[in-house]
Parts: sequence; C-alpha cells; structure tokens
Amino acid sequence: MSHTSAPTPAPFPSPFPAPFPSPFPAPAFPSPFSSPAVNDNSAPGQDDPRNGQSVTRRAPAPLAVELRTLRLTDPLRWLAAGWADFCRCPGLGLFYGTCFFLMGWSLVKVFEHAPAWVLALSAGFLLMGPFMCLGLYQASLRLERGERPDLGDSLLAWDRRTGSLAIFGFVLLVLEMLWGRASLIVFAVSFDGMPDFKGSLLALLDPANVEFIVAYVLVGGVFAALIFAVSVVSIPMILDRPVDAITAGLTSVRLVLAQPVVMLWWAALIAFTVLLAMLPGFLGLLVAGPVLGHASWHAYRGAVVQSSSDSV
Repeated sequence: MSHTSAPTPAPFPSPFPAPFPSPFPAPAFPSPFSSPAVNDNSAPGQDDPRNGQSVTRRAPAPLAVELRTLRLTDPLRWLAAGWADFCRCPGLGLFYGTCFFLMGWSLVKVFEHAPAWVLALSAGFLLMGPFMCLGLYQASLRLERGERPDLGDSLLAWDRRTGSLAIFGFVLLVLEMLWGRASLIVFAVSFDGMPDFKGSLLALLDPANVEFIVAYVLVGGVFAALIFAVSVVSIPMILDRPVDAITAGLTSVRLVLAQPVVMLWWAALIAFTVLLAMLPGFLGLLVAGPVLGHASWHAYRGAVVQSSSDSV
C-alpha cells in the first residue's frame, strides 16, 4: 500500500518589499575616525604577523610611567651631580648662567617702573627656568652617554620635541597670565588701586601692609606650587623620551602627590639656592642657575624609571 505525501504549502509573500540598494557604495579607504588594532606587545619595528607590516610601539599611557621611591638624601645627591656636570662643561654652563643673570637684572628694571608686576614677573622667571634649562638637560644627557656637550647642540635641543614643548609651554603661559592677573587683583583690592612705591621694595613690605603680604604670599604660593608640580620632571621627560605633554605633566604631578615630603624638600632647596644666588647682585646665578639645571636632569633620572624602549 503506497502512501502519498501531502504537498508542501507555498510560503506567504512578505509584506515588506526588498530594500533598495544604497546609492552610496562603501568607501575603499578606512574611516579617519576608526583606528586599526595595533599589537601593543610588539617591539618597535617588529613585523605584525597579521599583515606583515611594521608597527611602532605606542607611547606609554599617562599613568603607566613607573616612579621610584625617593629618600630625603636624594635632592642633595642631585645637587652634587649637577655641580659635577657643571664642572665638566663650565663654558656652556656660564653661558646659561649669564642668561639667568640678565633675567634677574631685568626684574630690577621692571620694578623701578611697575612694582605691581615684579612678583608676577618673578613667577615668569620660575616659569621660563625649565625652558632655559633645556640646553642644560641636553648637556647632561650627552655627558651621561659619554659624549662631549656642544653649545649649538644644546641651543637646538627643543628641535626634536617642538610639538610637545609648544603645548606644554602654552599651558605654563596660561598659568603665568593667571598669576599675573591675580597679583594685580591683590594689589588693587589691598591698596584701592595701584600704589606708588617709587621703586622701593621696603615700602611694599612695610608691616602696615601685612594683610597684603599674607594675601600675596598665599596667592603666589598656590600658583608656584602648581607650576612646580606640573614641570618638575616633565620637560626633561619630553626631551628624553617620545611622550606627549599631557603624559609628561601628569607624571610630574603624580610624582609630587606620591612623595610630597621629598619633592617639597627639593623645591625648598631650589628656592633657597636661587634666593641666595640673587643677593650679591644676581652674580650667584652665573653658577647656581646652570647647577640647578643639571641637577633637575638628575632629579628626573632619579625619580622616573628609565625604560629602554622609551629612551631616544
């Protein structure tokens, strides 16, 4: 007995028509907003087995840079190393020391005509210091590698890191402008306008102006601490390894926040040395300036772990 299977019913037609083909074909080039996956574990220049192309290792993340644990004796060791570098290239150091000397006297001339600006410009002195020391960092790097420092090479040290240094310099410039504006506000509020001290710093520091002195020191201290925290190791770091300004600045801030006692001691040594060097007509800056510049390089070396893949 044969069995005949029932016929399969025809499917119902879809009520939704087929979509029209897109008039915009897919682009043959990748989107600029999508980044291809990169093998971050590969060494610089190592071939990517997926496509046979050479890849470049990315710069370290802002929070991935390792920091060393410092001791209270380390800042003194940095100063000693800075003095040793100065003795090894005194001519180059005296060139930069002369620049610091001229900057000091420029502050005196400014104070004779605009006392309200002198302390704000002193902040600019602090701001420009790390950039003026860029050539000294380069000299210490050459000495570290067993090479002979050269003045021309030190003057062009910024050339390899123009972008990062420009961004970082802009950030410091904004801080300097804010500091200058804050100092003028303190003057205006304390004296109901701009007073005429006739070039006398002693008149400015009269005990009768104690409220002004306290307010100015507090405002200046906040900005000075901020600039120090952002720049204490950032510029040597930008010179030494391929990092962006944000990574360098955050690494510097992390160092200060992680070890505030040692870094406060280092800041106090810098301030005391500069103040002592300014007393004999700024002549001490001829030596103290370059020594502190070299020492700042050794502070960076002592505080930030050196990675062979990051060094250039």
